[in-house]
Amino acid sequence: MPGPVRVCDPRRQEQLRRGERLQRDGLRLHPDAGTVHRAAAPQQALAEPARESRAGRARIGVGLRAQHYETILSRGLRSDFAEAITENFLSRGGRAFSVLERVRADLPVALHGVSLSIGGVDPLRAEYLAELAELATRIGAFSVSDHLCFGTFGGHYAHDLWPLPYTEEALAHVVQRVQRVQDRLGRPLLLENVSSYVQYRASTLTEWEFLREVVTRADAGILLDLNNVYVSAENHGFSALEYLRALPRERVRQIHLAGHSDAGGYLFDDHGSPVSAPVWRLYEQSLELFGALPTIVEWDERLPELSRLEAEADQARARANATLAVA
Repeated sequence: MPGPVRVCDPRRQEQLRRGERLQRDGLRLHPDAGTVHRAAAPQQALAEPARESRAGRARIGVGLRAQHYETILSRGLRSDFAEAITENFLSRGGRAFSVLERVRADLPVALHGVSLSIGGVDPLRAEYLAELAELATRIGAFSVSDHLCFGTFGGHYAHDLWPLPYTEEALAHVVQRVQRVQDRLGRPLLLENVSSYVQYRASTLTEWEFLREVVTRADAGILLDLNNVYVSAENHGFSALEYLRALPRERVRQIHLAGHSDAGGYLFDDHGSPVSAPVWRLYEQSLELFGALPTIVEWDERLPELSRLEAEADQARARANATLAVA
């Protein structure tokens, strides 16, 4: 694989390592995941927070984080839906799964993975896919997503989400792997665009052309992370709005919002601050392009109280409804 122009930021690796431990198969689990018990019985699926009409109400959710478990167990979650990190709940019981069941009793839940490594060359892990399929069925997940990247090589986990070279060879490779995952899960996979700090000399396609071709050929969906689009656009000098306009509307199924930091020579996607003004503007533009989509507000570093995260989600809902009202 050709060498990158810049190396990956080591803070990203530390961010993904922090607060996690490795299971025997390499999956990352939060230390508060709790004692393993017998799996809960499957639950009937709740309705997906569906795409609304351009005049419809926006559906906004938040991600489940261990620091908020106690609050969630005591008073629930004020949200339209929730997003759970897949790897924290595979074959799990105990405290973490109690929180997931508590939320799932009231709200739809989306599963969001970080270790599929859909662009990697290591074989797809049959055990992981079997556990993912079981979990999605058990909680009636309305969607399953992961990142359009690679993070493994030779059986080793990098604890990072590395971008791919945007070539026809990589495109064919990813499409084949996405189709295999979807066949195993029996449902579409949503692919999230990652933030990037590298570019490959071998790339012959733009990132948005690559993403568009992957989901079209594999019949998959897009989880559009607007903060990642903005960070990568600023780091590499392309237009974030051009990126959005190039995506097939019918493939964009969900939105992610998050904060970033300025590292001096580049922007860093750290999920450690409120959504920035430029990303809010990009969100409003995405509403004009794609309509109201289920949207998650992410926050991982310097995590605030749950009420602060819910307030950020309220702001997203208010901005979305205001934009849709005049569209």
